[in-house]
Amino acid sequence: MNAVTTQGTALITGASSGLGAVYADRLAARGFDLILVARRVERLGTLAASLAEKYGVAVRAMAADLAAPADLQRVVEELASNPAITMLVNNAGVSTLGAVVDSPREGIAAMDQVNVAALAQLTYAVLPQFKQRNRGTIINIGSVLSFHILPVSTIYSATKGYVMNFTRGLQQELAGTGITVQLVLPASTATEIWELSGVPLSQLDQATIMRAEDCVDAALAGLDQGELVTLPSVEDQVLWEQFDAARLALFAGAMRGKPASRYGVKASD
Repeated sequence: MNAVTTQGTALITGASSGLGAVYADRLAARGFDLILVARRVERLGTLAASLAEKYGVAVRAMAADLAAPADLQRVVEELASNPAITMLVNNAGVSTLGAVVDSPREGIAAMDQVNVAALAQLTYAVLPQFKQRNRGTIINIGSVLSFHILPVSTIYSATKGYVMNFTRGLQQELAGTGITVQLVLPASTATEIWELSGVPLSQLDQATIMRAEDCVDAALAGLDQGELVTLPSVEDQVLWEQFDAARLALFAGAMRGKPASRYGVKASD
């Protein structure tokens, strides 16, 4: 199958498996050339060759560990200097589930580096050329744990909370431009991150687990429909609208210069 490439190049992080590999397949089918970024060189090379042959697009494998500063810098430079890039998919993520007191220091550092610092730096790197052309798409993969915390997800939820607020802030900054920024908030998805996090998929309620292919297809449908925030598994969109309205109401309610009456504190004159 040969695709006619008219879409430019999409750079996808965490592309060797899971959601990243599915994004690579779907975007290649849409006519994007690809730069696939991941740590696992052999798997990445196999995927790149397969997609190039299947869709007739140019696919380049870029082996990089985003937790390593030198590797991250190489990807930053690619995004800043390659004018063909029209889409960035910030999909790479690290998850180590467990109580904070029991979490290894290196696991916390890796989550902070990949989920937060790398995502922000890669976005910052690509934005200048997107703004110059007034065109481009950034897709940031968060999680429903961006707005919810479990006893074992404290650190992971904190990093994904950053992704949510960072992305929504960007959306406001870029409103009215030709740049699209989408926040994707999946729930439990059948990817390798569960095994790597220490919680096997077999321990979850199987009815709550979405196939990676279905998750990406729903997310891209949301992108096509102009959604700024896409929750692939949420049937009733009103739930998100109510959540967001409550957030705004809470912020408005905080904008007063006196202590709340329930504290019994007399305001200073």
